[in-house]
Amino acid sequence: MEKAASAAVSVPPVRRSRRELWLRVASAVVLAPAVIAALIYGGWAFAAVWLAAGIIGFGEWIVMSRVEPREVLIALGAATLAALVVTLQAEAPALACFAVLALGAAACATVARTTAGRWRTLVGLLCAGIIASVPTALRDDPVLALIGPIWMFAVVWSTDITAYFVGRKIGGPKLMRAISPNKTWSGALGGLAGAVAAGALVAVGADLLGFTLPRGASLPVVAGTSAVASILSQAGDLFESWLKRRHGVKDSSRIIPGHGGVMDRLDGFFAVAVLAGLYLVLRGQGLIG
Repeated sequence: MEKAASAAVSVPPVRRSRRELWLRVASAVVLAPAVIAALIYGGWAFAAVWLAAGIIGFGEWIVMSRVEPREVLIALGAATLAALVVTLQAEAPALACFAVLALGAAACATVARTTAGRWRTLVGLLCAGIIASVPTALRDDPVLALIGPIWMFAVVWSTDITAYFVGRKIGGPKLMRAISPNKTWSGALGGLAGAVAAGALVAVGADLLGFTLPRGASLPVVAGTSAVASILSQAGDLFESWLKRRHGVKDSSRIIPGHGGVMDRLDGFFAVAVLAGLYLVLRGQGLIG
């Protein structure tokens, strides 16, 4: 009787997969327009979106990695990220932004109860700081402005979407079965091709609309950079899957239906944000155009 009851309430894998797909679509329909509207408006509206993402993601990491005292650390992290974003919006020197992050990191390290907890908190705060600051810095950049974040969205979203559908349609050898059993090489290559096409389309569209592109941003350079960004995005996705397996959780949280948590949604975006942040730093030092 118990087996029969269990069979009756179990959901077939295909039906569960379809339900998750529709939840993902519904979440995207709600979230994507809000993020795009904030991107177009710019300023504090866009900064607030990424500040919220950084704070929630940091909280998810603290909970998932079981660092104590979690409530105090999350509060300190949120205050640090808020101060960082305020400093950025005030157009303070980069040194001031690093000082804010360093002071917050020192406070968190003092509060965390174990050495491992201190390192996990510092890594989480640094990653959250990148998410909270880089997209906004790109949007506020006098050269990139709208084009920088739009390129990031196009590359990351096209990588995810194309990899998902190509992988399901073609299948084939697994990419890293031990870490993420559903990902395939066909999906990874499909995501790479989709990202290159999307990144190139952004550059072509920006040029046709009269936007100023960075010096040296020829179509082959943009396509190559988009390919690198796609690889980083997929690597970020795999790395977060490894982290979740290591900590014994399926999702970083359940705040976004169909996606899980902010960490689950922004794992690939974070990796591309690191690339974009490196570009901003190098250009600020006059090392690239």
